Amino acid sequence: MKTITVRDLGKVVTGHTPPTKEREYYGTFYPFVKPTDMIIGSKYTYVTEEGYSERGFQKYRSSLIPKGSTCVVCIGTLGDKMTMAHCDLFTNQSVNSIIPSEQYDQHYVYYILKHNLNRVKALNKGTASGREFVSKTTFLDMPLIVIEDIDVQRRIGELLSAYDDLIENNQKQIKLLEEAAQRLYKEWFVDLHFPGYEDTPIVDGVPDGWTLRPISDFGEVVTGKTPSTQKKEYYGGNIPFVKIPDMHGCVYPVITESSLTEAGVKTQINKFIPRNSIMVSCIATVGLVNIAVEKCQTNQQINSIILSDERDLYFMFSAMSRLKELLEGVGSNGATMTNVNKTKFECLPVLYPSEELRDSYYSFCKPIFEKIYNLSLSIVRLKNARDRLLPKLMSGEIEV
Repeated sequence: MKTITVRDLGKVVTGHTPPTKEREYYGTFYPFVKPTDMIIGSKYTYVTEEGYSERGFQKYRSSLIPKGSTCVVCIGTLGDKMTMAHCDLFTNQSVNSIIPSEQYDQHYVYYILKHNLNRVKALNKGTASGREFVSKTTFLDMPLIVIEDIDVQRRIGELLSAYDDLIENNQKQIKLLEEAAQRLYKEWFVDLHFPGYEDTPIVDGVPDGWTLRPISDFGEVVTGKTPSTQKKEYYGGNIPFVKIPDMHGCVYPVITESSLTEAGVKTQINKFIPRNSIMVSCIATVGLVNIAVEKCQTNQQINSIILSDERDLYFMFSAMSRLKELLEGVGSNGATMTNVNKTKFECLPVLYPSEELRDSYYSFCKPIFEKIYNLSLSIVRLKNARDRLLPKLMSGEIEV
């Protein structure tokens, strides 16, 4: 074991954001990873809100992050978010990326930094527009205790990666299951190729017996709220508090960054939503859709639908999952973010089929979403097992 600093691991590159008004730099040529894309506890970030175009790549290629690099958030949410580049990609300026030298196994570098993420948070100087902030120089000078033998590094990387590979496989299964539900929704309720469509009259573009209904028809809409963050006694309890970062890359937010105490929820008792409520992000990053795992509260960026009829659950989840473009269109756009308020959200129209067809979709989706939920729980268990093993391997308590 020896003590080094982050700069000794290899080359460190800080990301860059092209001017947001110059859209010619944005596209699908390379992924553009931002902290909001990263899922806490997941090794890789496969889904990004934006990407670089070929023109963006040519202009900013000096900040391209090669596959196998470790990307650590140093502005914003410190101590929680990092990712490993699964391919060549770009990041924004909130992220410092380590391109490992030949002395260090790339997976070992990822895990040694994951093990020290809490120390990144401790370096916070809080000078980036009021946000948590660690300068690149401070990050580079952060000390680490590492194992010198690269063969041991590789074995540690392989052992911990086995857990992340299982997590990734579960995530891929979830994605395939969700896509199956969305394909049938599109076939029946968008393309209108539902069972019996050949014999169903179309009146004004709508199948006979179908109706356009506002979201408010499906149940009560609750806009979340955040208890005072100045009151420490409001946080750290056992009541889940869902925020937009919890919603990325999942159907069920089984774990949340924050939780509330009884004292916290009592300040906004009318903001509770029950299990199987549908949560939709409506401020800043709009169009993320989750299903509540249990009774919980959300922050003000999320509108939730407490359904009057549970048989609408999977139909409405799929309908909401297709609303991103519409939400962006109806949002009141300020200088920096989209905001779809409760009134606008409640009035958004949903093309609703016959109850018989809705029930058929519910029956088709129920086993799919039950499997998604079980896979989500399995992911949490694997992450917990990996995170218990991590410090023991890094300290040498367990030899490989």
